[in-house]
Amino acid sequence: MKTLARLGTLSAMAALTPSLAFAHSGGLHVHGLFAGLEHPLLGMDHLLAMVAVGMIGARAGGRSIALVPLFFVSAMVAGALLGMAGIGLPSLETGIALSLVVFGAMIGLARPLPLAAAAALTALFGLFHGNAHGLEIPESAGGIAYAAGFVLGTSMLHAIGVLSVLTLARWPTTVRTAGVATSLVGMAMAVQAF
Repeated sequence: MKTLARLGTLSAMAALTPSLAFAHSGGLHVHGLFAGLEHPLLGMDHLLAMVAVGMIGARAGGRSIALVPLFFVSAMVAGALLGMAGIGLPSLETGIALSLVVFGAMIGLARPLPLAAAAALTALFGLFHGNAHGLEIPESAGGIAYAAGFVLGTSMLHAIGVLSVLTLARWPTTVRTAGVATSLVGMAMAVQAF
């Protein structure tokens, strides 16, 4: 648990480090890395979804703590590759908004979904989030460095989600309420996307 807490603290500190502090670090790779790192952190839709995926895995416990985020990240990378190739998924913004609705509902359920169902749903929506990352790559960013950045940023947010559930284990209603709130934000975003 101490290692997990330290990882969460380190992740939070890295996530809050302003990119301006790296203004003179130079190079396409560094710019690409930080451009990718900040992408999931700066958009409310991505940020909520990434934290939610960690929460979904942690609520299920056991292997799900690692596997649910792993399936999401794997599908996200596949979606990003499509985006980098110029292939956009249909109804991209709607799919991202619906991910919040579904992820929030998964957190809000009295019982967590089985691993296969949770992994399949998070992977499906991981494609949408990854596709958005790939389509929005800055021209000045290197593709591999950018991808490494958004995978790192996403993983940090997953860790924050896991830690939040583990920290709030004695207050499951609080965790479930966070899920309902996430769904409501997703519904509002879905209405705007139409």
